[in-house]
Amino acid sequence: MNESNGTFNNINNSELTSENMIKVIFSYMGRIAYTRDLDELLLLMADMGRLMVVSDRCTLWLVDDESGQLWTRVAHGIGRQTIAIDSGFVGHTIKHNQHLLIEDAYKDSRFNPSIDEQTGYRTKAVLCIPIENAEGKVIGAYQAINKKTPEGKFSLKDVAYMTLVASYSGKALESAQLVYEIEQTQKEIIYVMGEIGESRSQETGNHVKRVAEYSKLLAIKIGLGDNEAELIKMASPMHDIGKVGIPDSILKKQGKLTNEEFSIMKTHAEVGYNLLKSSRRRIIQAASIVSHQHHERWDGNGYPQGLKGEQIHIYARITAIADVFDALISSRCYKLPWDLNRIIELFQMEKGKQFDPLLVDTLLQNIEEILIIKNTYADISKKDED
Repeated sequence: MNESNGTFNNINNSELTSENMIKVIFSYMGRIAYTRDLDELLLLMADMGRLMVVSDRCTLWLVDDESGQLWTRVAHGIGRQTIAIDSGFVGHTIKHNQHLLIEDAYKDSRFNPSIDEQTGYRTKAVLCIPIENAEGKVIGAYQAINKKTPEGKFSLKDVAYMTLVASYSGKALESAQLVYEIEQTQKEIIYVMGEIGESRSQETGNHVKRVAEYSKLLAIKIGLGDNEAELIKMASPMHDIGKVGIPDSILKKQGKLTNEEFSIMKTHAEVGYNLLKSSRRRIIQAASIVSHQHHERWDGNGYPQGLKGEQIHIYARITAIADVFDALISSRCYKLPWDLNRIIELFQMEKGKQFDPLLVDTLLQNIEEILIIKNTYADISKKDED
């Protein structure tokens, strides 16, 4: 087995020596202790388990209490998988809270061959170990597949090694899942806040979802990293949060606004910025920038600061083009959607004027992917709901 970091290049397809076992434990436990990203944590734990028992593959399955399923985001050789909670060896291990040692999976009636059938892999020897949280509740299981030593089967020593790994993993997983739940809750709150701003101006909740997805796509296409693209996706829904401070008489007016009314309307950029600017959270800080600057123009004729070109933060430039595109292509109670060719023509005309030229080119070059997002998060009319 050759780990990517080279730490265990001297470990071959034979049982671990005591020295190597200690190296594995100390290397991985140190990294696991400081990892809070659930995907990364699952991968680290799977790698640790695979090394400890010298298996070809190792997967860490978790229980989803809400759906009644088992899932894994990472598994050696396969992508994300979801199975029934009582399925196969893993389901048996979790249901009965006991380990399983299997020499030949296909000779056991409990085996679920569906993943083998999907991937073309051939499962033979299997080791399953339950994972408990601090209260003793089973929250998942390790599944090691195909022992790589000449004997080709797992032993009671492997059970002891993997039980040790599972004991530590349960505690780390519980902490990571709590962080994950908090992050997911924060994301939901952000979307709700964005929807509040939009609903007051008679926009739909799906508008903010589409703008978020467009923004992430554009960020990736211009070369920003995945983490920053995800940050923009989370911040962009709050671009119009400042509309909570605009009177309904102006916000919901059907006709053209007077100069005085438009001056009041423009204050939503400052209102949103002032609502968010004091937070120390990266997402909220990014959202404050987007809220403040998404009505600035590339040529300097926007508001509220009259910023020009790259003086406008890239987060705001991305959100602005995503927001305008969705506003034009979507139906509203006060307007019909624009034809796509008309929208393309407008962006070509406004390239270097209202919008960042690079982002206009990026939008138009990836219009098919943009339209897929638009259709995926299409608005549902009241008629459709009935």
